[in-house]
Amino acid sequence: MIATEGKQRGLKALSTESGIIAALAIDQRSALRKLFAAASGQAANDVPGERLAKFKTHVSKLLTPYASAILLDPEYGLPAAAQRDSLAGLLLAYEKTGYDKAIPGRLPSTLNDFSVARLKQAGADAVKVLLYYSPFSSTEINAQKYNWVRQVSEECVAADVAFFLEIVCYHDDMDEKGPEFARIKPDVVVRSVEEFCKPQYMVDVIKIGVPVNMRFVHSANISRQDALYTREEAVKYFRRASDACSLPFIYLSEGVSNELFREALDLATAAGSAFSGVLCGRATWQDGVGVFVKNGGDALDVWLRDQGAKNIQNVNARLAAARPWFERVRATRERTA
Repeated sequence: MIATEGKQRGLKALSTESGIIAALAIDQRSALRKLFAAASGQAANDVPGERLAKFKTHVSKLLTPYASAILLDPEYGLPAAAQRDSLAGLLLAYEKTGYDKAIPGRLPSTLNDFSVARLKQAGADAVKVLLYYSPFSSTEINAQKYNWVRQVSEECVAADVAFFLEIVCYHDDMDEKGPEFARIKPDVVVRSVEEFCKPQYMVDVIKIGVPVNMRFVHSANISRQDALYTREEAVKYFRRASDACSLPFIYLSEGVSNELFREALDLATAAGSAFSGVLCGRATWQDGVGVFVKNGGDALDVWLRDQGAKNIQNVNARLAAARPWFERVRATRERTA
């Protein structure tokens, strides 16, 4: 990656002075509706958008003082963007939530009535899209995904906006949360980052899950009988995935608990992973959904000031080992000079 002046300006707005991305993610739409549905007993499709927007605004206002940036969606997140801390940068999501289950391949699409240029006008320092990716999918399906990523990246180049690609790894015939996929996840993550680090995609930052399923790493809470990886094996997989990624990359929490995500970052540190930070979502705020649904906004504010702040500070404390994003930009320049 050789970032232009505009892209570098955006990346600086999203990171700390030392170049670490300590970002809060709350661009969830369908996933957030499911959390609301579980807490309220109503159908997910019946959760009004106004409720999502209000929840996001509370989270943004009270937690962005602890974050270098926030990731939001333009559908329900713009009021929250307006309430973020003055020092927090803004990423906006460009993809539609979810995918059409009637069409094979989990194909992505961008939001109707939006463009990178319009997201930039709305205040975005960078644009993010989420891509479900499996190196085992058919050539035809993955060709569509490669073309889609290139189309988004070309828009970002034209608007001179930093491009974040979030990769959610999967396999068409496996449960991503089950042991079968956990066995192949390290290889899938490596193959995914190797593909999208290629220069034709013009990605600036890769957002990726950790290369192991933390629910199967041997620990005080997970017995050897139930574990699929020893701690030493997990560290090796973190190192291998880091070495495979030539671009700046950050970890997402993949919906795990705050405790599990902290453990994952401890493993990344032990591996010497060159990650440049995090975009942490549900591991920070998901337990606040039930508080909001049952007791309202004032009760949520109390929870956010206490447990929510603790959650994000716990994650931030694990970023001491993170590497500045500009180190890899500089390295790319030196290689191509």
